[in-house]
Amino acid sequence: MQHFLLTAFSLFFVATAANAFPISKLGGPISVSQLTSFADQDFDFNGIVELSNCSGSIVRFETSVDTDFAYVLTNGHCLESGFAKPGEFTSHTPVSREFDLLNSAAESIGNVYASEIAYSTMTGTDITLYKLSSTYAEIKANFGVTPLTLSSQAPAEQTKIQVLSGYWQRGYACAIEKIVAHLKEADWTFDKSLRYSRPGCETIPGTSGSPVLAAGTRNVIAINNTGNDNGERCTEDNPCEVNDDGTIYFEKGLSYAQQTALIYTCLDKNREIDLTMAGCALNHGGSAAR
Repeated sequence: MQHFLLTAFSLFFVATAANAFPISKLGGPISVSQLTSFADQDFDFNGIVELSNCSGSIVRFETSVDTDFAYVLTNGHCLESGFAKPGEFTSHTPVSREFDLLNSAAESIGNVYASEIAYSTMTGTDITLYKLSSTYAEIKANFGVTPLTLSSQAPAEQTKIQVLSGYWQRGYACAIEKIVAHLKEADWTFDKSLRYSRPGCETIPGTSGSPVLAAGTRNVIAINNTGNDNGERCTEDNPCEVNDDGTIYFEKGLSYAQQTALIYTCLDKNREIDLTMAGCALNHGGSAAR
């Protein structure tokens, strides 16, 4: 998982410990060039957020209205309580969490706050959906920020994409190279994962939770979550692809995202997550989290 538990504050100090600087997913310390902001005319960070340990975005559903409370989308493994166990999920749980909001130029312009974990899991996919205490209209009025739209359509191979990291204020551009039947990482399994093409989307720690957009749009089709760091097979930070026939493939440097359209299978008429809906495809058959 491309989690990152150090704060950006630590980057401003010369440290004596060998591991004082964050480690890139390509191995070794992150270089100055990797830390350089890539916010320019090609990447629009309006609606992107920075978490204490990850990236994320303010999202709306296709049927949302301005008076709805807004949502922030990030990874399940970015949840402040830590990694969920396989089969575990969290739903409609009160929470207090702060997000640093960015404008189009990736500049911090203020904070928004979560009041609820609407849904979170690391089984089947890797998502956390926070409900904010502000409406879309309030965020627009206060910050001039508009949400990204969560697409209800599953993405296709060869789709050109952008990955926008609020943590690093950096964008990536590539394409969906392959839809992987199953992606296994240690005890977790993600289904219908998206493998990125290379070069272009060699994501690093801190990019977890970054929205994956269909290029040229503000439509979120997936969420960045992991990559194979060391060339190991099916271990934590080293996911492997498992085909339907059971064959396994893994390669150092491959990065992946998880599909998000399945959220719509559990969305009721009031645009709330309802795990009891017929056909709900989000994990809800295991244990409810802490």
